[in-house]
Amino acid sequence: MIAIACDHAGIDLKPAVLEVLQALDLPYRDYGTHTHDSVDYPVYGELAARAVASGECALGIIICGTGVGIGIAANKVHGVRCVTCSEPYSALMGREHNDANMLALGARVVGSELAKMIVRTFLTAAFNGERHARRVGQLMTLDEGGTLQR
Repeated sequence: MIAIACDHAGIDLKPAVLEVLQALDLPYRDYGTHTHDSVDYPVYGELAARAVASGECALGIIICGTGVGIGIAANKVHGVRCVTCSEPYSALMGREHNDANMLALGARVVGSELAKMIVRTFLTAAFNGERHARRVGQLMTLDEGGTLQR
């Protein structure tokens, strides 16, 4: 299950993302918003992030104007590693090297066709493990309030 959410600025890009999910035959849960009425992006970033962090959804895709704000909101939820991407290579590296479990997109930054490429790349990539596992472990230590300083 894929969590998807957006604010009012991201609502027009959401159908392009859903098109990729449907093409890949991936079930999803849409956490809103569903109108162009102004809303607060942290609310929707949190909804999707909590679904991912709880295990209810395996991955999440969130959209706001730039992807930055909603991505920051998602990263405040314990257990979430959200990458904001404007091109496919960062989405690939986010999954392969950082075990990212959420993707943030900016509807005012990427067009629908580029967004589809980014989403498809993110959803079809997998964590490489190996040397990257140690670093993801360090990220998790920080996420849990620990320190890497000795």
